[in-house]
Amino acid sequence: MQGEDGITTDSIYENAEVIRTKLGKETTDCNTMRLQSPELTGRDSVKIRGYTAAAVCLVLLCLLLLTAVIVFWVHINTQRKNYTEDRQQLLTKITNLTEERHQLLTNNSNLLLLNEHLEELKNELWNFTQDGWIYYQFSFYYVSTETKNWNESRTNCTERGADLLMINSTDEQQFVKKISYTYSVWIGLTDTDAEGIWKWVDGSTLTSGFWSVGQPNGRRIQNCAVSSSKWWADTQCNYTYNWICEKSILPVILP
Repeated sequence: MQGEDGITTDSIYENAEVIRTKLGKETTDCNTMRLQSPELTGRDSVKIRGYTAAAVCLVLLCLLLLTAVIVFWVHINTQRKNYTEDRQQLLTKITNLTEERHQLLTNNSNLLLLNEHLEELKNELWNFTQDGWIYYQFSFYYVSTETKNWNESRTNCTERGADLLMINSTDEQQFVKKISYTYSVWIGLTDTDAEGIWKWVDGSTLTSGFWSVGQPNGRRIQNCAVSSSKWWADTQCNYTYNWICEKSILPVILP
């Protein structure tokens, strides 16, 4: 059928079908889009959960690393402390060993000196025994066979490396009595410096002695002492007597 404007009924049906087809397609596309939207949202959620898990893992890893660093630092600090203590102990041992070495060197030097003194003592003892000296309690005694005044007698003793006899005990007085026989001998006692103050030749003041009864009695005239068979007496220093020299060996043994 054809109308007045020349448009046929078939054309109208065809156009209507085309429009309906297009509308149906668009509706289908929209429905498809609406159905696809939830799928995209689920994917994003999975991604977010993945990021969260990764972040948690990273935090845990950082915590593990921090723990490891702390443990390592504590270990290193402990080792350092132990090293410092060991080093200090080692330094202390070195110091002690150095002091011990110094002490050993000092002891060795002292032993060498002592050996020298003993060698000197041996030589002196040998000389004394060859020259007629008599040994008694760490001293050697020489009894003269000639007579001199007090000053000359003392000079003779000092030339021998000794001095006039000093009597310090009853035993020594008895010993002098034996070796001097019946002679009166000069001893190293005088009050020349101050009347009445008797001093030995080493400068020490007499505190007690073996004076005979009434001795000393010479006042300013008799200023030197002699030892007879038993007792002491004062006499004039220019008189001549035998004398006894005494040499102590203790200074050689104990320098």
